[in-house]
Amino acid sequence: MIKKLIRRILGVSPAPGKATEPVVFGPSDHGIRLDDVPPNAVRVTQTLQQAGFKAFIVGGAVRDLVLGHRPKDFDVATNATPEEVKRLFRRAFIIGRRFQIVHVMFGQELIEVTTFRGASSDDAPKDAHGRVLRDNTFGEQHEDAERRDFTINAMYYDPARQQVLDYHGGMKDIRSKTLRIIGVPEARFREDPVRMLRVVRFAAKLGFSIAGPTRAPIKVMAPLINNVPAARVFDEMLKLLMSGHAMACLRQLRQEGLHHGLLPLLDVVLEQPLGERFVTLALANTDERVRDGKPVSPGFLFASLLWHQVLEKWNAYKAAGEYPIPALHLAADDVLDGQTEKLAIQRRIATDMRDIWAMQPRFERRVGKAPHKLLEHPRLRAGYDFLLLRCASGELDAEVGDWWTDFIDADGPGREALLSKKPAEEAEPAAKRRRRRGGRGRSKANGESAPE
Repeated sequence: MIKKLIRRILGVSPAPGKATEPVVFGPSDHGIRLDDVPPNAVRVTQTLQQAGFKAFIVGGAVRDLVLGHRPKDFDVATNATPEEVKRLFRRAFIIGRRFQIVHVMFGQELIEVTTFRGASSDDAPKDAHGRVLRDNTFGEQHEDAERRDFTINAMYYDPARQQVLDYHGGMKDIRSKTLRIIGVPEARFREDPVRMLRVVRFAAKLGFSIAGPTRAPIKVMAPLINNVPAARVFDEMLKLLMSGHAMACLRQLRQEGLHHGLLPLLDVVLEQPLGERFVTLALANTDERVRDGKPVSPGFLFASLLWHQVLEKWNAYKAAGEYPIPALHLAADDVLDGQTEKLAIQRRIATDMRDIWAMQPRFERRVGKAPHKLLEHPRLRAGYDFLLLRCASGELDAEVGDWWTDFIDADGPGREALLSKKPAEEAEPAAKRRRRRGGRGRSKANGESAPE
């Protein structure tokens, strides 16, 4: 009784093994409408239950349904082993090394099925810092609930009975808008440091406050993020940035001291009025697209976040005597090389970023055939949207963006009319520009012709 009272005062969820019986909520208590659950998610639970297994929709989907939000993904938890699950479905694939799961496919729709996880074994392989590397221990449902990260993610919904099983006070925390980790925070963060990033994402996305005991160790344990594989960190950062609350997430990252090493110059960018306005506009645009259900380009996102680092290095190379186009490519190389170790930005995304950056000086050349050639670029739309952000933030004159908007929308004669109105810089004879810039015709760095 005394221990229970202390836990309640400190806001710490029960120690492992204590919450063996759930609180059961009926439809009038949890408010979930069965019609909001996709038929295939219900089908998976029914198939498993008809085969004699327990099966529940679990985790973030239950949390979002209780909150009245539309879940993006639906996961199922069961006491069937991965092999038993696979035998029940025509298109089912076992994946994962750290913990095996089953992907059940219905056309393009994927339902992820996990077997109830048992209590973490002391024998599970760990790195030197205590991070669990692999743990395929199966167990009972109450043990599975204990293994989940936050109380609001440890609820189980049974579509057949329309009941929610709550082992750790998740419903109470949802109603009080509190984010609380299950168990001892220090131990849970050491097991998987990515949980610290998840704390930030959920707090910002849901507008929840972080419980004191959950928040307290984060700043001290933040360096453990450096021991997580870069690919996992990148995946979590992508979820954070595409949560629909990206700016709130980044500010929370700074507040909790978690941004170091992820986007190491973020502080510098956000402390400069021009950089802060640019990043704010880019993320606000992304958040709006997410909320409207429109696609978001990861390449565009990271190109926006890292642009002012590229811009700073680009200006430095030009000041050192490099021509603009080679200077921009060198700057892009420097920035991407500096981020790869920490974030493992995928090659496809890095290519998109380079394309967006490389188009920017081409937008400023509004003479001859150059604008027509740029219209044929496969990434024109992304580059053009990026240009508009630069204009909106005050980095470029708004006239440049307006000209390109008119040029893209115009027909043939209209485009020729726009090209005839040459800006003063572009109307200046090429020979005169070369004399004013020093008369050099080739770049010393890589032998490319200087841009006209």
